[in-house]
Amino acid sequence: MKDETNETPKVTGIGGIFFFSDNPKDTKDWYAKNLGLEISEWGSVSFESRNLDKPDQIDSLQWSPFKKGDEYFAPSKKEFMINYRVQNMEGLVNKLKENGVTILDDIETYDYGKFVHIMDAEGNKIELWEP
Repeated sequence: MKDETNETPKVTGIGGIFFFSDNPKDTKDWYAKNLGLEISEWGSVSFESRNLDKPDQIDSLQWSPFKKGDEYFAPSKKEFMINYRVQNMEGLVNKLKENGVTILDDIETYDYGKFVHIMDAEGNKIELWEP
């Protein structure tokens, strides 16, 4: 059994998959009609699952198409962005800085968690989220 109090700075799962679409509304409608995805009022889909190490905890993975060219993906030129769920955001950001990773912004805190954006070695913008 894993140590539930482990605070090693690391990724613990996927928090979201975001991609460009020429027409996000039509894309969402297609996925709803053909694959049964339930689009929320915010325009995304939330896939929920139980955390095996903490059965009372519900994790979610967000899925959302963005209008092609949306600045939220900048400075990446890629057509997708992955959100990784992490533990110990501050420790992970310190580790990334020590490793010379490009940190794009400061950690921001909201009711639903902490966020920061980084660039990987291939020029992909990555969103890190600590619920």
